[in-house]
Amino acid sequence: MQNVAVEFQNDAGQTLSGILDKPPMEAHAYALFAHCFTCSKDLKAATNISRSMADAGIAVLRFDFTGLGQSAGEFADTSFSGNVADIVAAARFLESEYLAPAVLVGHSLGGAAVLQAAREIPSAVAVATIAAPAEPSHVTALFNDAREDLEQRGLAEVSLGGRPFLIKRQFVDDLHSHKLLASLGSLRKAVLIMHAPLDNIVEIDNASALFAAAKHPKSFVSLDKADHLLSQSKDSRYAGRLLAAWASRYLPEAGAAAPAAAAEGEVVARTYKDGFRTDLQAGSHHLVADEPAHVGGSDLGPSPYGLLSAALASCTSITLKMYAQHKDLDLQSTTVRVKHRKVHADDCADCNSGAGYVDEFRREIEFDGELSEAEQQRLMEIADKCPVHRTLHNDVKVRTELA
Repeated sequence: MQNVAVEFQNDAGQTLSGILDKPPMEAHAYALFAHCFTCSKDLKAATNISRSMADAGIAVLRFDFTGLGQSAGEFADTSFSGNVADIVAAARFLESEYLAPAVLVGHSLGGAAVLQAAREIPSAVAVATIAAPAEPSHVTALFNDAREDLEQRGLAEVSLGGRPFLIKRQFVDDLHSHKLLASLGSLRKAVLIMHAPLDNIVEIDNASALFAAAKHPKSFVSLDKADHLLSQSKDSRYAGRLLAAWASRYLPEAGAAAPAAAAEGEVVARTYKDGFRTDLQAGSHHLVADEPAHVGGSDLGPSPYGLLSAALASCTSITLKMYAQHKDLDLQSTTVRVKHRKVHADDCADCNSGAGYVDEFRREIEFDGELSEAEQQRLMEIADKCPVHRTLHNDVKVRTELA
């Protein structure tokens, strides 16, 4: 196994320190590990979990959040939102230097952070939490003795794990601003909840709430007699091996090649033996397509028709933005909703086909800005001129050859 020390920049330009645990063979996937509140990448549990996953062929980047461990910045100036942003920055680093992360793992408050960050990391198809709170605000119980100082002075020194930390009131306010359970149901990624029934820091009820809020595919694993920090090596190594086995259901098979790098204007797709999950490489961008659960898919990404609808919606919105800029219109934002369905030709009065089914895209456009009725009408006309719209109406040839 190879352990590589790495550094990358967060959104504030601060240098974050990390370790990339690489498997002895070529990694078939990459993962991110987010440590627990006030911990570091060097916590024994973080190290054991990452190395156990690396043994199974998954490279894992564990890093110190801003103001902790070897990373730059002041802990007192950080927030839960900042932790989420650090995870997204780490994902960007992996994508630019190695391979975009397919798996996100978070311990305790780090678990809540990866669930929140997963929305901003499209390459992530599987998200796992270990002893995570159901809401980030759960950790404010650690500051109860300092509540008066926080209210009156706006900051307080608290002892966490035997070490002093300066906490500011805005840190607590930020924790309360996040409603994780309310948003978890729309995550649309595979979720694994791991928790110990005897955890006396974050009670097992938190795992129940997270599991109930998540949508399938979701899994729960009891960590039996482990404590909150998984301080026994046997517990953390078990968790790492189990994480790797669970994630393998949603990853390319070990030894399977990832989609080849795509040239500008080219898209490469690769579908594997199990299920319909498909990796897409569009230039330098990695995407995932899938099918809904009711047709045998895992619903880890949009369907091919969903991607086609997305192409029409995004092209429409971008075209309208370009036109509004050129004409100096007060268009603050545009929302385009597209739905696709197949309708019988007999039910389509303005269709040329006389039999069978035709593809119908219903497009709804909403403008935000001070626009006159005439300007809105002109924008609606421009919507029909977007290149993807024209492509759908033009003659299209698909020429296929064996590679």
